[in-house]
Amino acid sequence: MPTWTPAQKQAIETRTGDIVVSAAAGSGKTAVLVERICHYLLQENGDLSRLLVVTFTDAAANEMRQRIAHALRSRLAQDPANERLDRQLVLLQRAHISTIHAFCLWLVRRYFYHLDLDPAFRVMDEGEGRLLKLEVIDQILERHYAEEAPDSPFYQLVDRYSDKSGTDLVQLIL
Repeated sequence: MPTWTPAQKQAIETRTGDIVVSAAAGSGKTAVLVERICHYLLQENGDLSRLLVVTFTDAAANEMRQRIAHALRSRLAQDPANERLDRQLVLLQRAHISTIHAFCLWLVRRYFYHLDLDPAFRVMDEGEGRLLKLEVIDQILERHYAEEAPDSPFYQLVDRYSDKSGTDLVQLIL
């Protein structure tokens, strides 16, 4: 069991109000969050099915899930008869530990009918997104080229930020 600094201990145990944990890379933020989750599960009879843990990357979400599993298994090894720990390990597979994008996608897939969406909707991939962006930019630029006066702010923008092909301006917009 690590020795926590006073600030880390406060982040682990505080339950009222909002908290922000901000620290340099490698300073133990993930370890503090894992300990905070374990504290909630064990000291407060919490449940993983009631938690949302959001990270910035899929790799960080997977690491968080693995660290929580390791912490729960370690505690279960010390107390093999603890049914709560056993249940939390089972719930861990379904726990909402993901990126914000993955969680939002899960919400939309789960409640598509409240949003009047086709249940077969899908999220476009990066290539499709880039093509769509280029298509929209081309349409907007073509419209402005056709409608704007040569001394308009649009043409001033083009003169300042575009090469003859217009690709510099498109890249700047992207």
